[in-house]
Amino acid sequence: MEQLRQVGEALGGVTALMSFADDLRINPRQCRLLADACALAFASVAAEVRAHLRFRDRHAKWKPLEAPLRELHRAVRDAESYVRHCLEPRDSWWARAAAATHGADCVEQHLHGLLWSVSVVVEAVESVSEAGTTDPDELARRRLLLAKDYDRDMLDPRLFRQRLGVRYLATRELASRMETAWREDRWLLSQLLEERKDPASPETLTRNEHRLADLLTAPRGKVHPASLLHQGDFQVRRRLAGNLKEAQWMGEAFAVKHFVGADADAVGAEVALLTLVAHPNVAHCRYCFHDEDKREFFLFMDELMTKDLASHVKEVNSSKRRIPFPLVVVVDAMLQIARGMEYLHSKKIYHGDLNPSNVLVKTRHADAHLHVKVAGFGQFAVPAVSPRPSPRASVNANANNNNASAAAVNPCIWYAPEVLELEAARWSEKADVYSFGMVCFELLTGKIPFEDNHLQGEHMSKNIRAGERPLFPFQAPKYLTNLTKRCWHGDPAQRPAFASICRVLRYVKRFLVLNPADQQQQAQPDASQPAPPPPPVPPVDYLDIEASLLRRFPAWQAGGAPPRVSDVPFQMFAYRVVEKERTRAAILHIGRDRASDSSSDCNSLCGDESGSGSGSLGGVLSDAEAPVSASSRGTARSLSAPSGSRKASPRKLDRKVTSRLAGPPQKSKSMGVVRQPQVIRRTHRIKSDGHLISALVPPSRRRVSASGGGHSDSELA
Repeated sequence: MEQLRQVGEALGGVTALMSFADDLRINPRQCRLLADACALAFASVAAEVRAHLRFRDRHAKWKPLEAPLRELHRAVRDAESYVRHCLEPRDSWWARAAAATHGADCVEQHLHGLLWSVSVVVEAVESVSEAGTTDPDELARRRLLLAKDYDRDMLDPRLFRQRLGVRYLATRELASRMETAWREDRWLLSQLLEERKDPASPETLTRNEHRLADLLTAPRGKVHPASLLHQGDFQVRRRLAGNLKEAQWMGEAFAVKHFVGADADAVGAEVALLTLVAHPNVAHCRYCFHDEDKREFFLFMDELMTKDLASHVKEVNSSKRRIPFPLVVVVDAMLQIARGMEYLHSKKIYHGDLNPSNVLVKTRHADAHLHVKVAGFGQFAVPAVSPRPSPRASVNANANNNNASAAAVNPCIWYAPEVLELEAARWSEKADVYSFGMVCFELLTGKIPFEDNHLQGEHMSKNIRAGERPLFPFQAPKYLTNLTKRCWHGDPAQRPAFASICRVLRYVKRFLVLNPADQQQQAQPDASQPAPPPPPVPPVDYLDIEASLLRRFPAWQAGGAPPRVSDVPFQMFAYRVVEKERTRAAILHIGRDRASDSSSDCNSLCGDESGSGSGSLGGVLSDAEAPVSASSRGTARSLSAPSGSRKASPRKLDRKVTSRLAGPPQKSKSMGVVRQPQVIRRTHRIKSDGHLISALVPPSRRRVSASGGGHSDSELA
């Protein structure tokens, strides 16, 4: 309840600011769109809460809503900050207009986060409603209503928009406004400046303001004289990463690329590329200034970012942490990088040198969340910009370098095997996906890939081409390591496109928000303390869901239509429909398997049914590296039987469990260390279809150990 109140409070701030909408001169259409979307989001969530939950249960049963509502509150709070930024210029209206009129943050950042969080909150409300119902008739009624909403026939964008568009903020009107708001604001700004240029205007412009008006309305990519800078109190403050500097201009802070003595054609090519893009997760250029006398170029970038990802990971990494950041922050950073790369690839721009040093970050909130931008593609994507050494030559040149920088010591670790063999393969979609997988490894582990490997230089290059990859620690979540391993697959055709990676990561982030206790298990376990319960895992492989949906929606394939934020609600809903379908199939498979067992075998296998614990779909994913084409039958099989080619009898399986529980872990040449079965306990987390599992899985299939802890079938195999 407190989180819902905070969302309403943040919405009140947006509403109060929009009371002065007539005074908005910067991005008025986008501010109005964002304010309306926030109001619709709160109305949708409040309607869902009223329809499915009881107010008197708010203290006892609403706790699983806290994390999803916290994400919605963050999205509305960021929207309020955006509106205030446009309404209240701090020092100079001209500087604020120069800083805020070329971006796409309203739709691509703020509305993207808002639509995603609404989908998660709606699902959380439905799950809490079903899990908290004790009346069998009421439970059956609610399940019937939900089954109608998640029917496979709803996998039609038009039907989804017609029936559920208001609930998920997926109406045609809102989508149309997202497409046109930015262009309308550009037109309104040009009209405003033309009026102020008129000599009859009550607000006459100075000579310098006339030049600033021309700057704001000029096409992107035009090179302006540097004299305009010096008339606005331009001052360089400090040096940032690479050739970036922090500069102050008309009271606003900007990130500036400074070139001295550079070739005009080369800089012009980079400017043309950097002004072609506009995305909150891609570093792009707003304006370019040239001083002909000093042969200097100043490229004003879109936003001031404090450091690169490599430096940030090194700062926050600690030996006491399993991962450098909370897992939901890691997935959010991975998603932002993937969205930036998805946007670049939709423009047919390939990076060629994606690594943590070319990923810029800035902390957004006190909870360690980051704003991430992909940078460094301008100097590599166009051959005319600068000479690019061959990856193989870079490896040889840096083979004996002892510098700790990842890109300097082993540049080959970020390159795909085909790039190490052939330079021309460097600028391709699949090569960038491979590099993304290596960046994800550093985010998940806090370590540079291969940093513990004794082989360096050309030897490392040979090993990578031979198939060697970094090793994840034991506790790394399999649903993320499997995705990362698919990204660095040796066969480029097996690597997913960034559009698919974005959809998978959105749904993984949704899973983590619905299971917030997983974020607390970051410290290394203390041997004197009892082992914490294992974190939940998704009930199905999301890469399997993506493969299924790609067959149904060929337009989702890479190279199709450019990504649109308005498509996010339907994509999240489609994942949910297929996930529920796969989960039901797995449960029915368990029921059929139970019916085929004799009662004596069931008793010998299950033991005393009076023990505590229950089965769970928590261990559904196999530890093996399964390809995307793995069928859902493999997932269901891991729920009900060992993964071998022959089905073991229950008595043999019981003897295996007894022998494994009795002795210490043993090593095997092929399998490594045999892990002890983990204990699955009931928690207050929202697991996908967890309520359905508890209701439909028969007690005789809930295997109980002598100690009272339950074990999933995949752990007993």
